[in-house]
Amino acid sequence: MTASSSSFSRPSSRVPRGRVLAWAMWDWGSAAFNAVIVTFVFSVYLTDSVGKDLEEPFSAATWLSIAIALAGLVIALTAPIMGQRADRGGRRRRSLAIWTYLTIVLTALMFLVDADVPNPWFWIGLVLLAVGSITFEFAEVSYFAMLRQVSTPATVGRVSGFGWAMGYFGGIFLLLAAFLGFISGDGDERGLLGITVDGGLNVRMVCLVAAVWFAVFALPVLLKVPENRPKVPGGDGPTRRDDDNDDDTGVGIVESYLILWADLKALWRRDRRTVKFLVASAIFRDGLAGVFTFGAILAVTVYGLAPGDVLIFGVAANIVAALGAVAAGYLDDRLGPKTVIIGSLVAMLLTMTVLLFVDGTTMFWIFGLLMCLFVGPAQSASRSFLARLVPPASDGQMFGLYATTGRAVSFLAPSLFAVFTAVFAADRAGIAGIALVLLVGLLLLLPVRTPTTSETTEHWAADPSTPTA
Repeated sequence: MTASSSSFSRPSSRVPRGRVLAWAMWDWGSAAFNAVIVTFVFSVYLTDSVGKDLEEPFSAATWLSIAIALAGLVIALTAPIMGQRADRGGRRRRSLAIWTYLTIVLTALMFLVDADVPNPWFWIGLVLLAVGSITFEFAEVSYFAMLRQVSTPATVGRVSGFGWAMGYFGGIFLLLAAFLGFISGDGDERGLLGITVDGGLNVRMVCLVAAVWFAVFALPVLLKVPENRPKVPGGDGPTRRDDDNDDDTGVGIVESYLILWADLKALWRRDRRTVKFLVASAIFRDGLAGVFTFGAILAVTVYGLAPGDVLIFGVAANIVAALGAVAAGYLDDRLGPKTVIIGSLVAMLLTMTVLLFVDGTTMFWIFGLLMCLFVGPAQSASRSFLARLVPPASDGQMFGLYATTGRAVSFLAPSLFAVFTAVFAADRAGIAGIALVLLVGLLLLLPVRTPTTSETTEHWAADPSTPTA
């Protein structure tokens, strides 16, 4: 262990635990949109029920992929600007509130999407999902940017890990509640509550529950975490906030892009590793996303897992990933985030190599869960790595770029999965495609120098929005 890495464990000023918990509750609540709306419930309902009769010129699933791709393009082009303007105006918490509750409103409106009236409700549902993906990503940029406001140089790793774990656990809890209460069963009335399936009412009720869930658990961070300090337009750091002045920045959209370009050029001259880390993390984060995207498919088609057992495996996988994120948070603070990311990626690559050659459900349960153990740590440490690198008062802009770079390469894992399965005529080969994405991200990360404790402490000290006591 080097001197610089060991110094991550030095004690520093403390942040009230209530503030950390309040921040992490947003992660817990946001699972309502990520897990319920986008991944498991509403998107499936939209394509399989509301749009099931669509054939010309595209299927419902194709239209969904087009809508999500367009939403990703909007995010890639605008996320850094949204983060930058929140930084400069000293309105990060307000930005989080606006985008979060816009997402919640859009989620609640999904209740109106009636499966018995597909036209126009399929198209309305598609728009609600796409726009919701945009507003959610904007909210997440502001939320990630608050990480330094609820941690210190000595605790940023474990705070990030705790938040990520809360997201996993929140998703597990809400998915099980939705399944048992509204979806389980085979008759015309589903779940323990006996909600009718007519018009997809049982699924639409889940959307309302998800909206209320997110609305409630988004409140603590808005009440407990202080607002960031504004940054003078064209200046290098934060300044005192004038609460009587509601003019956030005095900077227009075009000028915001010019400022972004100037900041990027200055960042490249001053510290290129931030740019290199953004590129490397974007690639391996896409590989991590691919693990969850294609894991359920491979579980059934390759390893013989029963379709009904996939949800059980998904719950177990999320629990394991959450526990891994919490444990790795402590290692992050002691050894540094780069060590955690490299260790996690190497462990995943070894596990995926084993999965290429084994068969049967037992082997998948063992090595599939072992692989998931390292997904959470890699995601959490990536967030804390950037928090340590971010120049003072630029958290929002940098985490906006974090979102942008991730969206820019989001085609890699799906594309390589498709290429490998096609070339080798076997679904199993798709594992190698995802592993290749992780390997490339790992190799690009290796030369990126870990921020030292002195650099991290300097960034914290230079930004009065961060804790000092």
